[in-house]
Amino acid sequence: MTNTAVESPAPRLVDRKRFLIRLTVVASGGMFIDGYVLGIVGPVIAAITTDLNMSVYGEGLIGAAALIGIFAGGPLGGWLADRLGRKPMFTADLAVFVAGSVLQFFVDSSWQLFLVRLLMGVAIGAEYSIGWPLMAEFAPARLRGRCMSFAEVAWYIGFVAAFVVGYVLMAVDADWRVVLGTSTLPAVLLFLGRLGVPESPRWLMNKGRVREAERIANTYIEDAADRADITGEQQRRGTFGMLFSPQHWRATTFISVFWFCTVTPYFAIATFSASVLSQYGLGEDGLVGAIGVNGVALAGVIVSCLLIDRIGRRKLTIPQQWVCAVVLAVIGLWASAPPLVILACFLVFAFANAMCTALTGVYPGEVLPTEIRGVGTGFATAVSRVGAGLGTFLLPWSMQALGAGTTMLIAAGVCVVGGAVSQVLAPETVGRNLNEISSAGDR
Repeated sequence: MTNTAVESPAPRLVDRKRFLIRLTVVASGGMFIDGYVLGIVGPVIAAITTDLNMSVYGEGLIGAAALIGIFAGGPLGGWLADRLGRKPMFTADLAVFVAGSVLQFFVDSSWQLFLVRLLMGVAIGAEYSIGWPLMAEFAPARLRGRCMSFAEVAWYIGFVAAFVVGYVLMAVDADWRVVLGTSTLPAVLLFLGRLGVPESPRWLMNKGRVREAERIANTYIEDAADRADITGEQQRRGTFGMLFSPQHWRATTFISVFWFCTVTPYFAIATFSASVLSQYGLGEDGLVGAIGVNGVALAGVIVSCLLIDRIGRRKLTIPQQWVCAVVLAVIGLWASAPPLVILACFLVFAFANAMCTALTGVYPGEVLPTEIRGVGTGFATAVSRVGAGLGTFLLPWSMQALGAGTTMLIAAGVCVVGGAVSQVLAPETVGRNLNEISSAGDR
């Protein structure tokens, strides 16, 4: 196959830069509502527990419901996106989320709330394995890291916004159902913004729809080198088993373990940060500390987003995990430390953890080929949510039964595993085209 069609003058039907900005915004919007949905539980969990007469285990289950849904939705959404296309799934999964978000206004039992948030989690999981692959397949190599990591910026903005909105509404005695249901508005706006987004030209090329792929590439992709790289797509059928083939098992292992070890301690600590920090004497309800932890995390992911295409992936992936392990170990071992020292350690953890978290969605979209990019991202999402769900579910119990010190040491151990695996398996992908990266296999 030649590059002639792709290299021909592109029709000026759209402003390509404006399209890239739009795609980045609507793809990242899915991460915003993900962060919002997961974060909004924190401010209202006490009210839900009291109103629905839940135990500490029920509290953890409601906190983890969306994460459990993501576990199922990630692989399912990725599989469907690889089979049916990125475009139809890009709007279908958000329609499911909107429906679940509306249902939150009407729940009146803990099991109803659990099932509704489980459904929303399925939609969010699909979002991970659809939005990031679509973004990777349109973004230019020179900006791909920034475009994809911006989704994590949006996630933290959503998480922090949820805390602010939640605490403000609870302060004026709003019903917790109304607080949870506020996710409906951004979801509806995002659904409307996604209408008309084109299909991925790489997916089309992989399916043998060459003319359609070239037309979309010529219309929407600015860099000639990126358009030419699309012609290198192989027309292959992807299978789940390919993730564990000799060519791809290293990539699958890395993205899954790295993601698991990065998000597990953060979800556990951040979801219940107000109650965790209050146990260390940081205010009556820990609100200031909670906002501080999540605000600093937002700053950390912004720094990574700005640097990712300049200094590379590994420098933003490996050192930060070791820093997280150290500061959590300090918290765990120094039980009598002054509250301000504990707060400083939590803030350092939040900043460093967020810096490497910015890479969790970038790597799957880069290291896997088009035919398994969706299902591979979904698998890594599912693995990560096993850890995040367990952390969120078990943290209230662990703080009560094992104590804060032991809980923090366990979290530090998770960070050590992530740092060690990343040290060995994390590739450097900055500036490389997708075919070059995925064909490198296990280097």
